[in-house]
Amino acid sequence: MASETRTHLVVLFGGRSAEHDVSCVTAAHVLAAIDPERYRVTPIGIDREGTWMLAEGARAALAAGPAALPERLEPVGDVVTPDAVLATTAAGERTVVLPLLHGPMGEDGTVQGLLELADVPYVGSGVLGSAVAMDKAVAKDLLAAHGIPQARHRAFAEHQVTDALLAELIDDLGLPCFVKPANMGSSVGVSKARDLDGLREAIAHALTYDEWVVVEEAVIGREIEVAVLGGITPEASGAGEIVPGAEFYDYEDKYVTDAAELLIPAPLTAEQTEEVRALAVRVFQALRCDGLARVDFFFEEGGRGFLCNEANTMPGFTPISMYPKLWQAAGLDYSELIDRLVDLAVDRHTRRRRNTKH
Repeated sequence: MASETRTHLVVLFGGRSAEHDVSCVTAAHVLAAIDPERYRVTPIGIDREGTWMLAEGARAALAAGPAALPERLEPVGDVVTPDAVLATTAAGERTVVLPLLHGPMGEDGTVQGLLELADVPYVGSGVLGSAVAMDKAVAKDLLAAHGIPQARHRAFAEHQVTDALLAELIDDLGLPCFVKPANMGSSVGVSKARDLDGLREAIAHALTYDEWVVVEEAVIGREIEVAVLGGITPEASGAGEIVPGAEFYDYEDKYVTDAAELLIPAPLTAEQTEEVRALAVRVFQALRCDGLARVDFFFEEGGRGFLCNEANTMPGFTPISMYPKLWQAAGLDYSELIDRLVDLAVDRHTRRRRNTKH
């Protein structure tokens, strides 16, 4: 591609959340797939304290070729400021930010707000969509208002936890049940409670990650996921199914052991596949997502059918991640997917500038 249309791609990775390590792995594989003819890449690592650093090791490895990149990047290097990074666009280039950040302080609208203030295009959902999808309690309320079927659940803040509430949860949702921090992903902080003491411990564990907690009924169903890509007219991939290697699809299963089995396409009828694809687009639009999201469902066969579990606005891009695999199965390879996401970021930025009076 001609240099005058080259994109300066700022790749953010690491971050302050408990999903820091997942982000570092994701970034390594994304950088390995980026077309160096189309992009001038600046990898920026964010450490666990929130310091931005120019990841010179990653940049040197990238210059040496994809094979030189490690399995995960490290957020180490010279300290930089966001404004300095975003001001390094060369003549004839456009800067686009790819925030490969998972969880709070990255996927929840905080970094997106910074990038809006800097007036630069960035991949993924905007401030509102990122914040709403990250907060499971708020997202579930919004999806309920849009008539999206979900599992029975309750959400509450730390100061609301009492013995009476625990009794209500067991009465309303039954045992076992699942306990999650409201603002976290990658199954971090998720526990399965089997009795009253287990519920109390699971809530205490979830509260180490967030002050809001979501408790859900245990659904006996299959785990179905759909990848959504687009802006004004989002498209849904085919459906994939996860057969967990553990009791449920936990952090170890997702990123460490590779024990889960990913079935692409999911063994569903044509009618069921179309139903869940349409539901995924409805969820994407209801939550004001943009660019990309992976929408997760439980499939209760012979019962309530598809129940939306959550939407992830920056799903993992590791080699064992469902999002890129679903699009690969649809004929869109890894590097082409990145190109589409960058183009969507530019389109969204242009659209917002047109619709915003300065």
